[in-house]
Amino acid sequence: MNATEGTPAPASTLESWDIARIMQAIPHRYPFLLVDRMVDVLLGESAIGIKNVTMNEPFFQGHFPQAPVMPGVLIVECMAQTAGVLVVETLGPQARGKLVYFMTIDNAKFRKPVVPGDQLRVHVQKEKARGNIWRFNGVARVDDKVVAEATYSAMIMDR
Repeated sequence: MNATEGTPAPASTLESWDIARIMQAIPHRYPFLLVDRMVDVLLGESAIGIKNVTMNEPFFQGHFPQAPVMPGVLIVECMAQTAGVLVVETLGPQARGKLVYFMTIDNAKFRKPVVPGDQLRVHVQKEKARGNIWRFNGVARVDDKVVAEATYSAMIMDR
């Protein structure tokens, strides 16, 4: 903690978090938990969320049965979940039990379909944080190729 401001001091080393830690941070559960692991986490600044996309995802039954494609809104949700975990872990114990709600989604672009067998790597970078409102830039990649991007903001609130 920064003693003068009462805010967490950013980490100077990168961390990696498994699914158990992710599930402690956010309330999402199957079939809507869209982050399997987080790597290159720099508290208060950035992280990469990993989603291993498999044919077993329930949305592929209808989107689309003959040509399965991950819905773009779920890619953006994966960005939001990655940022949500980063926010909750950055804020520490006082954020436990709180929810992170979307406020805005700007400039969303979808560049390439995400299909079963892909590993989605969602890079989130904090643009700014003021009080309980955080703004992020998210870029989703598969094999180092950009498949989607968006800028979004969220508010941390009590349940």
